Amino acid sequence: MATVTLKGNPVETSGELPAIGVEMPFFCLVKTDLSESGPADYEGKRLVLNIFPSLDTAVCAASVRRFNQEAASFDNTVVLCISADLPFAHKRFCEVEGLSDVVPLSVFRSPEFGRDFGVQLTTGPLKGLLARAVVIVDNEHRVVYSELVPEIVEEPDYAAALKVLG
Repeated sequence: MATVTLKGNPVETSGELPAIGVEMPFFCLVKTDLSESGPADYEGKRLVLNIFPSLDTAVCAASVRRFNQEAASFDNTVVLCISADLPFAHKRFCEVEGLSDVVPLSVFRSPEFGRDFGVQLTTGPLKGLLARAVVIVDNEHRVVYSELVPEIVEEPDYAAALKVLG
């Protein structure tokens, strides 16, 4: 397990992020049209997994906007925005914000995602939601970057993540 903070208060996660060099864990998440999506949908693509607690927070929304803005500049790269929000909330948010360069995905049918990626919050007021993290995998879906953001109310290190893609 790892420990992050929420406004300075320690919160534990279900494990550790996948290590650099390992194959990304399998996942099956739900898209805004309620269809399922997994790694096979992105064969040969680099993936940025932008993982966060909820679109209904300013920092989570900012990360989705920022990755949407940056995603268009990288070839062969797909940004997956992953949270426990329902697909309807993901769809509404992306439509209202005019975001089209990210793929919003919900874990609502897949509680194992948080455990497999080590990001499920297991203590604190957000228990059951996902910690804020960024995992980047290469076109063979091997982890090349991972960041568990130490303070949930702070944004990820975009520069470090984008440098890996550059």
